[in-house]
Amino acid sequence: MSYVTAHVLDSVTGTPAQGVAVSLEAADGTSIAAARTDDDGRVPELGPETLESGDYRITFATGQYFAGRNQPTFYPFVTVNFTVQAEERHYHVPLLLSPFAFSTYRGS
Repeated sequence: MSYVTAHVLDSVTGTPAQGVAVSLEAADGTSIAAARTDDDGRVPELGPETLESGDYRITFATGQYFAGRNQPTFYPFVTVNFTVQAEERHYHVPLLLSPFAFSTYRGS
């Protein structure tokens, strides 16, 4: 498992959001990794085994996801900014998603 993982749940259908493009960047915009959610809505490998302490962001391409379902959405992208402490073992960023709302938290 990589140092950063993600999970997207479509809270309207109560099912994993499959095929969502997810990218990880440093605070200055430097690209670190990109992936798509799997059949379970998860990204088990997003970036290296470790990161330096600092600020990072994950961007979820939610507009593409909803467009593929012919469903309008207010959020074409959801970006989650977070701070990494290098001594931590793992960061998991879940996203609970609907066309007009989202929620996130630090997972385990």
